[in-house]
Amino acid sequence: MKVTQLKLDGVSLIDGVRHQDARGWFEETWSAPRLAAAGFHKTFVQDNVSFSNHRGTLRGLHCQKPPFAQGKLVGVLKGAILDVAVDARPNSATYRQSLAVELDAGRPQRLYIPAGFLHGFITLEPETVVHYKVTAPYSRDHDCVVAWDDPDLAIEWGTNAPILSDKDAAAPRLKDTGPLFEGISA
Repeated sequence: MKVTQLKLDGVSLIDGVRHQDARGWFEETWSAPRLAAAGFHKTFVQDNVSFSNHRGTLRGLHCQKPPFAQGKLVGVLKGAILDVAVDARPNSATYRQSLAVELDAGRPQRLYIPAGFLHGFITLEPETVVHYKVTAPYSRDHDCVVAWDDPDLAIEWGTNAPILSDKDAAAPRLKDTGPLFEGISA
């Protein structure tokens, strides 16, 4: 497994290895010892799976406030997504900057997004299945959502009319959420 640090502090792309033969393939998606050897030390407490029927389904931008702030390890089991991370740590040199990575089921890659970031994705294919591990359990009282189309963030999603949940469609801009991650350092 190879860990590559991306342009935002703490965001990493993890390349796995697939072993293929006539039957198909096998992939080790998480190995604490192998990743620790590559300098990646994380503890996950919950796994989640998301299924989206249609291409253009946008989920995000989501996060949880401390003390339940979550780091997320995101991968695609079927289909493809454009996965987006936004640095929401006000003391970070990359505050409000974002990056996008295309993840698909055909490549053994995972994106790690640390606590202190907003996270969202848009499906690029119908019937997309996304799997992600998180470093803190879900807490409804600490759940937060920010507008996917916040002009201050200027994220290029590839569409102006995604399929949204009611919650995501009504989300406020980042500047209107109040402080999210003042206690989390870059």
